[in-house]
Amino acid sequence: MPTEAAATPFLPGLGLSRALYEEAVRPILAAAHPQLPYSAARIGSGSEVLGFDTARSADHDWGPQLQLFLHPEAAATHGGTIHRLLADKLPGTVHGWPTRYRPSGDPRDPVGHLDPTADPLSHRVQTAAPAPWFHDRLRGVDALTAELSVRDWLAIPQQALAEVTGGAVFHDGLGVLGPVRERLAWYPDQVWRYLLGCQWRKLSQEEAFVGRTAEVGDDLGSAVVAARQVRELMRLALLQSRRYAPYSKWLGSAFTRDVPDAKLLSTPLRETLAATTYADRSAHLCDAYEELARRQNALALTPTPVDPTRRPYRSRPFPVIRADRFADALLATVTDPHLTALPPVGSVDQWADSTDFLTGPGLPTTGLA
Repeated sequence: MPTEAAATPFLPGLGLSRALYEEAVRPILAAAHPQLPYSAARIGSGSEVLGFDTARSADHDWGPQLQLFLHPEAAATHGGTIHRLLADKLPGTVHGWPTRYRPSGDPRDPVGHLDPTADPLSHRVQTAAPAPWFHDRLRGVDALTAELSVRDWLAIPQQALAEVTGGAVFHDGLGVLGPVRERLAWYPDQVWRYLLGCQWRKLSQEEAFVGRTAEVGDDLGSAVVAARQVRELMRLALLQSRRYAPYSKWLGSAFTRDVPDAKLLSTPLRETLAATTYADRSAHLCDAYEELARRQNALALTPTPVDPTRRPYRSRPFPVIRADRFADALLATVTDPHLTALPPVGSVDQWADSTDFLTGPGLPTTGLA
């Protein structure tokens, strides 16, 4: 980024995008296409959409930008014209930040850098028809014209759901963005119960491994398994809080911001990661298990509460929560036959972990779940 932009005080990207729309794009469109219906928003990928951007974000693919949604016919007829019109009419900067982007020049790293001297056509006001844009972002799911099926919900990574329901809508002249964002705001109750049960099941798969690895002298392995459990507990806390969990870069930030009384959980989770002995590691991890178990009971999703206290793993001296008890209790409340017919493995991001997979639009997953 050029020196003059680097010296500009940081502003959150959503604010810059709103200023780009209100101060430039809206008046330009009003003058050139006064009768053209459109919707304008800043949604999709980007730390600013999730509300986590900082001054560091300005080094690539960040800045004043937005999506301009048009009816399909208008997108085909006017999309290119509008892009060129904005290239001609947009100001060079918004609140001191360039509106143009210079490509990195490295095909292996196709990012853009703010540069006031770049080609005016390099601005990032993207014109698109809503249906293909959402179809691409939601991994092949049609969320605009059809109710999502169980398999649709399970096929969309939470990162993608956070991206299309986050950010901001500046104008919804098409009347499309509000309804689809509301429809995707959170899982249906039956899907939520299923995912909660699957998350407890996932925790149950490795909770005893923290002790078993330590017992054979593999302290490093014990620490690795404990760290994996910490991550899954954070994801469980967000799921309980009805908030989509982003991928790893922003998981901790979302946990701290979006989980009520996050400090009650973050203390034992941090102490688990810092522990240098199995005894300490296990004790702190069980503190976190018990806190999440109490929170699960407080949601009153099962007919009776499940005992939230630690216990030995079968006949072995490894303290655990026996997370399978919570999984079984929750899955027993799932009555949708489409869900009861599925194994308790959950949604794609409960069994897939590739960042490219979780964050890459255009990767269809409807056949995988």
